[in-house]
Amino acid sequence: MTQHPAVSPFDIRAFQAENPKMRARDASDALGISEAQLVAASVGHGATRIGAHPDGIIPAAEALGEVMALTRVGACVHEKIGEYGNYHPGEHAAMTLTENIDLRIFPSHWVHAFAVESETEQGPRRSLQVFDAAGDAVHKIHLRDASNHDAWAGIVADLAVADQSDSQAVEARKPVEGPKSRTDKVDILREEWAKLTDTHQFLRLCSKLKMNRLGAYRIAGGPWVRQLEPDAADAMLQAIRDAGIEVMIFVGNRGCIQIHTGPVHTLRPMGPWQNVMDPGFNLHLRLDKVAEVWAVEKPTQRGPAVSVEAFDAEGGLIFQVFGVGKEGRDSRPEWGRIVEALPTLAEVPA
Repeated sequence: MTQHPAVSPFDIRAFQAENPKMRARDASDALGISEAQLVAASVGHGATRIGAHPDGIIPAAEALGEVMALTRVGACVHEKIGEYGNYHPGEHAAMTLTENIDLRIFPSHWVHAFAVESETEQGPRRSLQVFDAAGDAVHKIHLRDASNHDAWAGIVADLAVADQSDSQAVEARKPVEGPKSRTDKVDILREEWAKLTDTHQFLRLCSKLKMNRLGAYRIAGGPWVRQLEPDAADAMLQAIRDAGIEVMIFVGNRGCIQIHTGPVHTLRPMGPWQNVMDPGFNLHLRLDKVAEVWAVEKPTQRGPAVSVEAFDAEGGLIFQVFGVGKEGRDSRPEWGRIVEALPTLAEVPA
């Protein structure tokens, strides 16, 4: 079943004209439509429909030079400045990996895409924006002053599709899968957990036992998991900053996971948001949306992989943070001490 916007493209454009400083996510929420429907209304007025497959978009992004890559979930926005490159296509999963832009891509969720251009007092603002079947943002690529703007027109022309309509049909948004546990299989879970040799094996284990990540965490117990106080998310960021260590911060939706590898230097809280504001990396985290935080340990061939993982009230994963284990800059021991010091939840809810 598809959903059509309750407001016309003309009305959407009028609303945006009246609220030029409102963020696209907030504008679409105010209008009761998806963000893809909001952007589609500007087709012919600064936006162009383009092919959504990453095999077209990522190589095009490589030609743009320095850009800002943005991936988000409802409670967290992850932004990295760098250049795209080293793209590895795949039918079910793809990736791009450079020094600063590290993505895991799931092409089946790259459904609608647009090249968007608008005029501002500072000059043209340009971006490539990708959305899933429900019209929710999957990944965005924003040009910067240092980007190769001369390549923009050619990229848009190459990626443009025949359909340039200004309305967008979307599918109903799939609900977040809540925690799935099987208490009758908890002994098997613990036994198999102890035999893991790679973190990627964990989700396969959950699938085999008909559980999911959060459901497994809720029943596994020590020594593998420890539930933390919700404010441990903020305490963790502060501890990473104070220790000066490097970590890997993962934020991902159904269509894209974006990874920052490096330190966290500058934290700027603002209302419910905690913001990492570093050159080359910004993270915007809604602390009031963090419902559960878990310290997790998974055995691997290279030693234990220790993570801190946050979930929202619906059970959706907000972020994962790991210590960096690369040769010559192994932050894992100090990361382990940071995680060990984070406050355990005083009373675990039933």
